[in-house]
Amino acid sequence: MFHYTKKTLLLEIVTILAAVVMLMPFYFLISTSLKTQDQVLTTSSLSFPVSPTFENFVTLLSPSSDASSSIFQGLLNSVIITAGTIAALVVIGSPAAYVFARSTSRWSTRTYYLFMIAILLPTQLGVVPLYVEARDLGLVGTPFGMIVVYTGMLIPLSVFLYGGFFRRLPRDYEEAATVDGASRTRIFAQVVFPLMGPATGTVAILAGLIVWNDFFTALIFLNGSGFQTLPVVMYNYVGSLVSQWNLIFAVVIISMVPILAFYFFAQKKFIQGYAGGLKG
Repeated sequence: MFHYTKKTLLLEIVTILAAVVMLMPFYFLISTSLKTQDQVLTTSSLSFPVSPTFENFVTLLSPSSDASSSIFQGLLNSVIITAGTIAALVVIGSPAAYVFARSTSRWSTRTYYLFMIAILLPTQLGVVPLYVEARDLGLVGTPFGMIVVYTGMLIPLSVFLYGGFFRRLPRDYEEAATVDGASRTRIFAQVVFPLMGPATGTVAILAGLIVWNDFFTALIFLNGSGFQTLPVVMYNYVGSLVSQWNLIFAVVIISMVPILAFYFFAQKKFIQGYAGGLKG
């Protein structure tokens, strides 16, 4: 039976204080985005606006605004690149991890360890040769090229996450399907992969956050093209705003909304993924 003790009270207080500290940046972000330029300059950053206004968001998203077209274009490019990368990571990473998890040969174990080493290596070390090779293949400045680049960068993470789940999955499901005469491909597609919902959710959210928020790689490979992602568009736009923090913070909130919506949609699978569950 649960007993409410002084230790429990202390833990609750610490948890609440930690939550307040972590939520403070969001408070500054929201409160500043709802202020006018005069309020930003004359009031404390801790004070919430007396009369909140959505004028900043209207200014940014209005069809007559110069920023509107670039923000929506950057948003569309980010959605295409992020969704394409997630799809590629699921399609390539899940069967690769399944082979590594079920194979007992020495080469598969060594190859799996190479994937693990790739997770630890800083991506920036290979940017120059990667850019040269992508340029020679005509992949620079295109959404498809960015999907290929991000997939190559994040496939070790996908294999690692899927591999952990496949190793914990009992072989009973596969043995029963084998007795029924199912092929290995059919077993994976119709029996094993549907059980990997939590792993797929974890891969989708982690990879989605990385790709959506990535600035460095997108700046290198998409700079000067018409397919710049939202972080690069924000960088160029924020540079022109100088000290208009109400508009800058409004842009940041706009960029956060899609990925937060995606997280709330897939959070059940994400939590199950971290808990190691196999229920769909």
